[in-house]
Amino acid sequence: MLEADNIHKTYHNAGKAIPVLQGIDLKIARGEFIAIVGPSGAGKSTLLNILGGLDMPTSGKVLFEGEDIYKLEDAVLCRLRNKKIGFVFQFYHLLSEFTVLENVLMPALIGLKGRRDKTDLSARALGLLERVGLNKRITHLPMQLSGGERQRVAIVRSLINSPDLLLCDEPTGNLDSGSGGEIISLVRKINTENKMTVILVTHNLELAKTADRVYYLRDGILGN
Repeated sequence: MLEADNIHKTYHNAGKAIPVLQGIDLKIARGEFIAIVGPSGAGKSTLLNILGGLDMPTSGKVLFEGEDIYKLEDAVLCRLRNKKIGFVFQFYHLLSEFTVLENVLMPALIGLKGRRDKTDLSARALGLLERVGLNKRITHLPMQLSGGERQRVAIVRSLINSPDLLLCDEPTGNLDSGSGGEIISLVRKINTENKMTVILVTHNLELAKTADRVYYLRDGILGN
């Protein structure tokens, strides 16, 4: 389903080249749950952003269902990200002035055709929120939620368009161990029930062990 072929990423600062990723190769089948572990600054988020179509590699290819995503026109790549890929970030990225329900609906409102579509989407969002125990919090603002609740909202938001691939970037980084464990259990449940491919980036090896496969990113090189 997803393949990284010889991915390199180099940044430049004050005329100095800073290599971050140095020849990453990775193949992930549909429905797999993999974890990528490494210390802070190892390039985990950079790799995840490249795999998700958010950051172009310096060289190499990312194939999504056999298609090189960085050869797509910008508008096509944007639609791919919106419809096929869900993102969950460490800092939630919820919009503070919108309610839980409104935050969840935001990605699905792009390209919405009519009122009936919105009604159907609202029903789907409510069903997902009930599934994660937040059906009584739909009118709350993010500031009125705990960290674990905010992350559950972020996960539901990532699922609203029924993506094929879910990318999780340190989703438990701001949570205590109990809440973090609940979030990983939820992600694993989604992976199993929906046959959704999941890539989890984390520095926590214990959480990573819940995945089907664990990779380690060190010095820009990915290994088992």
